[in-house]
Amino acid sequence: MRLFLFFIAITLPAAEKADWIWSAGHVITMDRERRVIADGAIAIQGDRIVGVGTRSEIDARFKAAKRIDRRDAVIAPGLIDTHTHAPMSLFRGLADDRRLQEWLEKFIFPAEAKNVDAEFVRWGTRLACLEMVLSGTTTYTDMYYFEEVIAEETKAAGLRGVLGQTVIGFPVPDAKTPQEGLARTERFLQRFQNDPLIVPAPAPHAVYTTPDDVLRGARALANKYKVPMLIHLSETKRENEESKAKRGMTPTQLLESLGALEGRTLGAHGVWLEDGDLDILKRRGVGLAHCPSSNSKLASGVARVPRILELGIAMGLGTDGFAGSNNDANLFEEMDLAAKMQKVSSLNPELLPARQALEMATVIGAKALGLEKQIGSLENGKRADVILVRTDAPHAVPMYDVVSQMVYALKGQDVNDVMVNGKLIVKDRKVLTLDAAKILAKAREYRQRVAQSVGIR
Repeated sequence: MRLFLFFIAITLPAAEKADWIWSAGHVITMDRERRVIADGAIAIQGDRIVGVGTRSEIDARFKAAKRIDRRDAVIAPGLIDTHTHAPMSLFRGLADDRRLQEWLEKFIFPAEAKNVDAEFVRWGTRLACLEMVLSGTTTYTDMYYFEEVIAEETKAAGLRGVLGQTVIGFPVPDAKTPQEGLARTERFLQRFQNDPLIVPAPAPHAVYTTPDDVLRGARALANKYKVPMLIHLSETKRENEESKAKRGMTPTQLLESLGALEGRTLGAHGVWLEDGDLDILKRRGVGLAHCPSSNSKLASGVARVPRILELGIAMGLGTDGFAGSNNDANLFEEMDLAAKMQKVSSLNPELLPARQALEMATVIGAKALGLEKQIGSLENGKRADVILVRTDAPHAVPMYDVVSQMVYALKGQDVNDVMVNGKLIVKDRKVLTLDAAKILAKAREYRQRVAQSVGIR
C-alpha cells in the first residue's frame, strides 16, 4: 500500500510557479472569443500572463506567493487611452466652453508660451499619471513638448506610454523651429528605443499647423525607428473645409499625397473623415482615436464610429486634453459616452453596444497603436496589464451582464488594484509609485502661477 501511494505522489504534476494569482467574481478576457469567466482567475509570472481560467483551474495549476482575491469584483485588461496631452492637466479648466480655434489661439498657445518648461511638464505628467492609474488606464498615448521628461515620469509611475514628441510650425517651449523640433524628436526616439514601457513617436501637430516638409520629416523618422507617427486628423469641420479650400484636398488626402501615411500612423479624432478618406485609411492600416468627451464639449461633431469599425479600421478611445476639451482622464466615462453619442445621433439604440465600447478601450485600442500582440486582452503570453474593479457599490448592484455593467454603470473610482507589466502600482486605491499629496500640492502652486500669467484670479 505504501509503495502504491508513493507511486501516485511522484506522478502527480508539480504546481507551476507564478508571482501572482488574481481571482474575482468575473474575468473579462477580451480574447478572440470574448470570454467572460465566472469565478475566474489569472496567473502572472514576471511581466507576462501565464494562465487564465476558472479559480479552481488556476489554483490547481499554479502556486503563487502573492494573491489578490475579491469575489465582489471584475478583473479586466488595463484600459488604453489612444489620445491625450498629459502635462495639460495643469491647465485643467483654464478656458472652457469655447470653440477649438479660439481656445487654442487665444488661451492655450499663449498660456503655454508663458508657463511650459521641463518642470511644468514633469509635474503635469505626474498629476495626469496619478489620475489615469486611479481610473484604470494602464497605457496612454501622448502628444506634447519635452516628451523625454514625460517618458521619465511615465516610467517612474509604472505606466505604459506611446509618447509623441510634438513638432509644429512655429516656436514652442522646447523648439524654436520645426527643424529643431525634428532634431529633438530623433534624440527622443534614440533614447527610448526598445524600452519595455515606452514607445517613442514623432507627433506633428496637424496639417494646418505643420509645414509639408516637416510632415515628411516626421514620417521619415517614424519609419527609420519603426515607431508610429501621431497626428490630429479631421477634428473639426473648419479644419476640413479650410484644407479643401486652400489645398484642394482633405487632411487625409493631403497626408497621402505627401507620403505621410506610408507607415504606422495614429490619427486623433477623425470626426469629419469623408468616404474617400476612410478608403485611404483602411488601405494604409491607419489607426484612429475617438475622443467623445472632447468632440462633444468642443462641439466638433460626432465621428462615424460604427462605419469606421465596420470597415475594419481600428479606432480606440481617447480622453484628449484636460484644459477645456475634456477636463479629466477617465476612460470609463469615454466608454459610456461613446456608446450613447452614437445612439442619440442616429436615433438607433442598437448602435455601438457595450461590447464594442469596451473593445475600443482595450483590444481595438491596442490594435490602433500596433500593440495588439502585447496588450489589450488577458491571454497567455501577453503583458500583465490588469485592473481589478470592485462591484460592491450601490451603482454596481445588481449585475446581470458584466460587460454592460463595466460600460454603463461602473466608474473610474471603482478601480481597486492596477498592475502594469507585472508590477503592482495601485493596491486598494492607493498609488504605490507616486506621492499623491506632494503632486496635488504642487498642482495648486501651478494654478496660482498660471492664473497670474494669463490675468485671471
